[in-house]
Amino acid sequence: MAYLTDKFGPAIGFRALAGTGEAAIPAKVPATKARGVAQGAKVRRKKAHSGTFLYGLPLLGLFFLLWEIAPRLGWLNRIFFPPLSEVLVAWWDLLASGVLIEHIGISLQRAAIGFALGVLVAIPLGLLMGRYSLFEKVSDLLVQTLRNTSQFALLPVFILLLGIGEESKVAITFYSSVFFLLVNTISGVKSVDPLLIKAARSMGTPDFDLFRKVILPASIPSIVAGARLAVKSSLFAVIGAEMLAAKSGLGFLIQNSQLMMETADMYAGILTLTVIGLTVNYLLVWFERWATAWKGQSETSLI
Repeated sequence: MAYLTDKFGPAIGFRALAGTGEAAIPAKVPATKARGVAQGAKVRRKKAHSGTFLYGLPLLGLFFLLWEIAPRLGWLNRIFFPPLSEVLVAWWDLLASGVLIEHIGISLQRAAIGFALGVLVAIPLGLLMGRYSLFEKVSDLLVQTLRNTSQFALLPVFILLLGIGEESKVAITFYSSVFFLLVNTISGVKSVDPLLIKAARSMGTPDFDLFRKVILPASIPSIVAGARLAVKSSLFAVIGAEMLAAKSGLGFLIQNSQLMMETADMYAGILTLTVIGLTVNYLLVWFERWATAWKGQSETSLI
């Protein structure tokens, strides 16, 4: 809709989307009033999102408090479950020594390369499968077969074919992320309002512009939802691969700390993973809000 009205004017855009015989008269709203309404809605959205975050802090604080006192009171064996304060001290020591930064950088590099390859493959393929039914019918069986094969079951195959170096870890990360992106992209394309496509077609919009200015923007929320799942799956996959066949990365740090009974370091690595996952998740949430601002959405999930 935004594309149609920007290119042909609001009156034509509204008429193009109206049904046969329907009157489509755009509302005449003063520019200053419209800007005021938009700014008010933006402020309300920000307050709602910050309020959602603040509401969750007490429960999270209670969880951390229990983590601190349970081992000290003997409810949990502190050898296997040290207090949170000891974990934070170990985390700071790892950070100050540079060991944690090195492992974080290696794991993120592997995950990022695999995820980027997944984006490059899944989004164009998903756009084609979602738009052209014949192409989807031909390729769907192969896609579903690969999608339902466990990435961890294929890890030995990747190691045999690619070795124990970086290639096998990037491959399993790519494999773990690509199908979340693909399925959500197909779903996003199929959920695009047919009237938008019909209106753009009636105005002579070529296929490339149809994908770029109508289908892709309308599919962004679904694609970002898939990206959030894919990022999590990428991190899980790379950590699993590092635990089994690596001498660096957060997965190796966690596994090696567990074997050496350095449990505080182990939990420090786990907390680091959690923080990284949350950070990436909220960055994708922000990107979704920015990319779909034209829709005037009232709220976006933070999950």
